[in-house]
Amino acid sequence: MSIRRMIIVVAALAVVGASCSDSSSDGASPTGSASEPSSGAPTSGAPSPSLSPGTPPAPSSPVALPGPVTPSAVEEIVTGLAAPWSIAFVPGAEGQALVTQRDEGTIVLVDAGGTVTPVGSVPGVDGSGEGGLLGLAFDPAAPGELYVYATMGSQNVVQRTTYADGVLGSFSVVLDGIPAGTRHDGGRLAFGPDGMLYISTGEGGVPEDAQDLDNLGGKILRITPAGDVPPDNPFDGSPIWTYGHRNVEGLAFDDDGRLWASEFGDRSADEVNLISPGENYGWPFVEGIGGAPDYTDPVVEWRPTSEASPSGLAYVRDTLFVAALRGERLWQVPLAADGSGSVSAGEPAEFVTDYGRLRDAVVAPDGTLWVLTNNTDGRGSARDGDDRILRLTLTP
Repeated sequence: MSIRRMIIVVAALAVVGASCSDSSSDGASPTGSASEPSSGAPTSGAPSPSLSPGTPPAPSSPVALPGPVTPSAVEEIVTGLAAPWSIAFVPGAEGQALVTQRDEGTIVLVDAGGTVTPVGSVPGVDGSGEGGLLGLAFDPAAPGELYVYATMGSQNVVQRTTYADGVLGSFSVVLDGIPAGTRHDGGRLAFGPDGMLYISTGEGGVPEDAQDLDNLGGKILRITPAGDVPPDNPFDGSPIWTYGHRNVEGLAFDDDGRLWASEFGDRSADEVNLISPGENYGWPFVEGIGGAPDYTDPVVEWRPTSEASPSGLAYVRDTLFVAALRGERLWQVPLAADGSGSVSAGEPAEFVTDYGRLRDAVVAPDGTLWVLTNNTDGRGSARDGDDRILRLTLTP
């Protein structure tokens, strides 16, 4: 018998309807194939190598809970957002977070009381389909430094700015040349415990790009905060950390500093992968757990893809939380380490809500989990109040 547990049901979730079709494009869009035309995106040369910066000070950690955790309650704290994509909590500002709005190319400030304040727009954002203003992250070693990932025509670009007291500074390019398309633009940013910036990219609808080590599409990238290539990257002079990805939209580090990534499948299986430098994760030659010796299998898969279409990813005390678009639920993946230090995952449990598509999941400084809905981006069924931020209480 399945051990899948429904923790709380706000309302019964209907069978996924016609508005949610193939998993290939953010959970609902035309099907993908290797024969689709290239986006025509240029591939930039790799940034010049430089020494890695020193170990940054440890960022402030969310409130710790003993052992695996589960959601026990949910509440709406923000409504009326326009195609929100990513949440980043403002360092030193309890309960305040910045949120990107993909289609408008704007950033807003939200607080725990539900107040939404416009902050400003990111210059040059020019995207269609799944492109636009996507991920953002603060540098824990320089808390006023803010990084954003945005589509700018034929390429996706990582930029750096400053943020203080509700004001954005000027923007400068950190990394460009990431292929853009109307689908599969990746876009998640995360700083690791090593002080490096990790960037997820999609293959822009051109599957073969995921295997091309001269192309930044379909990869997880690793650069210094200044945009240089760390000397210990697996491919000399290249920001590529791993390859063979279809479209990664979730990145999270666990307590041991290991990197996890959620990835959209095509027709067969969605994935959660444990990321190891230099590894090939198989797209487009394998999807889900295939057992092929040349490729790294995911730790978790969902079959069929209508169950998930995983986007944002959060880690809390031996538990991964995965925001699902087409699946319209929050997946909970318990992790366990065996004696050799390897990691296994138990069968996922699901937290079903009546809030539709879920885009991001982020742990707040107070230990709650903030989750973004994503129904106003043209793919979901918007209702009054969309889009929202949900706050979930977590218990051991």
